[in-house]
Amino acid sequence: MAEHSASVIVNAPLHQVYQLYTHFNDYPKFMTFVKEVTYLDDQRSHWVVDIVGTHEWDAINEGWIADRQIGWRSLDGVKNSGRVTFEPVDPEGTRVTVEVTYEPPAGLLGHIGEILGAGGQFERRLRYDLEHFAQMVEQAPPGALDPTSSAYLFHDESAAAQGRTTKAQDESMGMSSDSLDPAATTSSVTATAVSPNVSPADAAFADPTIPRIPGTSASSEETR
Repeated sequence: MAEHSASVIVNAPLHQVYQLYTHFNDYPKFMTFVKEVTYLDDQRSHWVVDIVGTHEWDAINEGWIADRQIGWRSLDGVKNSGRVTFEPVDPEGTRVTVEVTYEPPAGLLGHIGEILGAGGQFERRLRYDLEHFAQMVEQAPPGALDPTSSAYLFHDESAAAQGRTTKAQDESMGMSSDSLDPAATTSSVTATAVSPNVSPADAAFADPTIPRIPGTSASSEETR
């Protein structure tokens, strides 16, 4: 099994960072290698990634603790699992740490690929995408929590902006190919970031015990 990790400090409050990062469906908006995360139900999701080839699997949520950590485990396809922890840091910041464990595909050839650098490439890309996530959260409106309106969760090298997402992902985000134009994205980021108001939808996400759409949160007493 290969193990990789990356960490970033986001200059935003822990609860806000947690809410935005735990919405799996937004990952292709700020990650370069994630082409799809679509929900099967409130515990399971389907993933398509592009790392030394395209791979896909279904995953189930594991170890979710509100405002502290999330986790997942694959049910088929590439064997993998992961955990993301959220820690407050001064002043008013949050450390996000991602740990991923996976079995390199294709048996011996996969292990050779890991040794020759595929794993290093994955870790560099993970760190790169975490840095983009941090930048975009910092551009968000003050107190923004609603992941379904996170137009600011974009950068022009993400899978979504580059048009490398799957049809299922595009449909789940309610986006056409025209809406993924990087120039349009930049305008959307700017317009959203300067808005001083928190929408009613954002306010509805303030309580971690309120049920979320799949993959977005867990109650403070419950682990998944």
